Amino acid sequence: MPYEPSAFPPFAVTVDLVVLTVRRHALCALAVRRGEAPYEGKWALPGGFVRADEDLDSAAARELAEETGLQAHDTAGGLPGAHLEQLATYGDPGRDPRMRVVSVAHLALAPDLPSPTPGGDARGARWAPVEDLLVDDASTRRHADDGDKASLAFDHDQILAAGVERARSKIEYSSLATAFCPPEFTVGELRRVYEAVWGVALDPRNFHRKVTGTPGFLVPSGGTTTRQGGRPAQLFRAGGANLLNPPMLRPEV
Repeated sequence: MPYEPSAFPPFAVTVDLVVLTVRRHALCALAVRRGEAPYEGKWALPGGFVRADEDLDSAAARELAEETGLQAHDTAGGLPGAHLEQLATYGDPGRDPRMRVVSVAHLALAPDLPSPTPGGDARGARWAPVEDLLVDDASTRRHADDGDKASLAFDHDQILAAGVERARSKIEYSSLATAFCPPEFTVGELRRVYEAVWGVALDPRNFHRKVTGTPGFLVPSGGTTTRQGGRPAQLFRAGGANLLNPPMLRPEV
């Protein structure tokens, strides 16, 4: 069958970002309040349209820099920055009322980030605990007139839920939890990352034994710190292991 351009209506490609960090011992996501239609005034995930001259990873890295000021982590060059990976693709024909839009969602993780400054078409921006954004259907109905509690614009509830679950599952079997930490950190600080991402309390002694006994997970940096109060605590940095053996399994709740 010959190619007929008219048989394929135009559509756009976007990137949406699930940007997660740990603030005040809570897992938080970056949300922006939309300043124009559609969904004007509603909270959404940051993101934007892919430009004609860029690939998907470049578009995601650009949006990340524009929204947070962070550069994506360069694993080849070892440059510091945010961990950035593709999450999933969303292409429901009705997901955007403007036109057919396919979104390639990305997950970005970084240590405690400063308060965001809205830019572009965003009316506002904030870090919000993920449990405040991932409201259930009953909560959405109760708070239908509350812009902070109603569901996110487009299908961003679904995208955010997928990003949070990706982060929760990956820190079980990979060293990804260290992406939420500064370059040097204590075991206690790492434990609080796990507690924030999983939403559980962990036994400090058992956690210390597991993470220091997992080959390649942590490497002593040679220093100590009192920034958490109390006696000086040993500082570590991320080791070379990407996969944890044995894994750090999530407690059942």
